[in-house]
Amino acid sequence: MDKILLLAHTQTDGSLPKAAYESLNAALTLAADLGGAAVTVGLIGADVQAAADSIATCGAASILAVSGEDFAASRYSSDTVAVETLVKETAPTLVLAPTSSRFSRCLPGAAYRCDGRIETHITGIEVVDGAVQVQRWYYRQRMVASLSRVQRPWFLVIDSGVFEPWQGAAGSVDVQTLEVAIGDDCQRTKVLGVQTPDSDAQTIRPDAKLLFVAGAGWTKKQTDGQLHIKQAEELILGFINNSKASLGSSKSLVDQSSEGGEVISFMSHLNQVGQTGSTPRHLKGLATCCHGEEPHTVGWRFISERRAISLDPNCGWAQGKADVLYVADAFEVIAKINELLAGS
Repeated sequence: MDKILLLAHTQTDGSLPKAAYESLNAALTLAADLGGAAVTVGLIGADVQAAADSIATCGAASILAVSGEDFAASRYSSDTVAVETLVKETAPTLVLAPTSSRFSRCLPGAAYRCDGRIETHITGIEVVDGAVQVQRWYYRQRMVASLSRVQRPWFLVIDSGVFEPWQGAAGSVDVQTLEVAIGDDCQRTKVLGVQTPDSDAQTIRPDAKLLFVAGAGWTKKQTDGQLHIKQAEELILGFINNSKASLGSSKSLVDQSSEGGEVISFMSHLNQVGQTGSTPRHLKGLATCCHGEEPHTVGWRFISERRAISLDPNCGWAQGKADVLYVADAFEVIAKINELLAGS
């Protein structure tokens, strides 16, 4: 009989991120498909009681915790020990966790310590003839693969946006806290604080409902034969701030910095989406000044609704890749939208 351990870490305010609720739903669904496998939740953080109470009615067999100030912030050494302790306490066959920078850093090491195997960027889980199979995309090869393993425990790190978040009533639940000894190796790294950019300087917002993607056309000569880089910056940043959208970029735009061309000052390779960039999962996407080539749109597989603005009615977006194509000047359209958003 399979036993499932769901791992989750708290945020700075003690709550669980949305991705944790999605992975919880994945764990419960998988347990049902396996004929009623037991699900145990393992929480990591400074104080996990509020997080545990938020999932009190999920039906988990038990909720365990590794908590305290040593586990408040992301740190490889302490997080790896916490995961290892939870796994050894519960002896699961399957370990599920949401994709986050914190888990992406520590789970490979924890899987090695537990003599397990790990798969990352999981985009689907199913049970076929009693065996668990997972799916993940290989974007450079433009294919999806179904994988299974015999080795246990099997760590599955699930991408956000794949499963619907678990929804249920909060309650009160007893949490079993595990004692974890922090050795000298864990104390060599100390978290002194967290630095974050101002809210108006943040352009990558994974939880935003809208993804705004800028293409190289913003930095090309416009209808008057001139470049308008500063105007492009003002329009794009104004739209991002007014709509609270997340900013993406085509590879051709961010590559211009290495080619000596003038670029959007707040754009970097971190904003890049597509075959060689990130694969966002926003509800809606709006591409501007992009031609809609396949290497770019491959990163849009999980965008629910795709729209594009282009002066070329024969561009790639018009060839069945966009749900709606606006044949218009992006400068004019975004300027008008900014006016409407600013006045609302």
